[in-house]
Amino acid sequence: MSLCFIAKGHSLSCYECMGLTGSCADQKVKTCPSGSSMCMSSTAVTQVGDSSTKVKIKDCAADCVSGSMNIGIVKTSLVCCNTDQCNVQDAPDTSNNPNGNKCYYCDGQSCSNTVSCSGSEDRCFKATGSFGGQSLVLKGCLS
Repeated sequence: MSLCFIAKGHSLSCYECMGLTGSCADQKVKTCPSGSSMCMSSTAVTQVGDSSTKVKIKDCAADCVSGSMNIGIVKTSLVCCNTDQCNVQDAPDTSNNPNGNKCYYCDGQSCSNTVSCSGSEDRCFKATGSFGGQSLVLKGCLS
């Protein structure tokens, strides 16, 4: 007689929501797919002239790094964690306190504009990729 025990892996569970009105009041718990080892919470603020829009997102993530990013008209803060439902809190609003650092950003016409970095954003970044068959360049501040 033999016994066989099969160990079942633990699936991470995270809160999920897309708060297009700046709130994640309708968040739900979801079981993350395999390959997702982290939970994330982000707050993004888009500022165009005097008008601003705030979006909050929570979900599972395969890879995630906490910090903030400023690409000119969009500022984002991201909080990552790796335990069940650890993303219950919203990511903080981005800082509006300039720290003296400046970086280039792209506005669709040129990538030679400068943006003032805020809070803990201590370095400049450049990322390239493609979206919908178009090449894309992002530049800005990063923490």
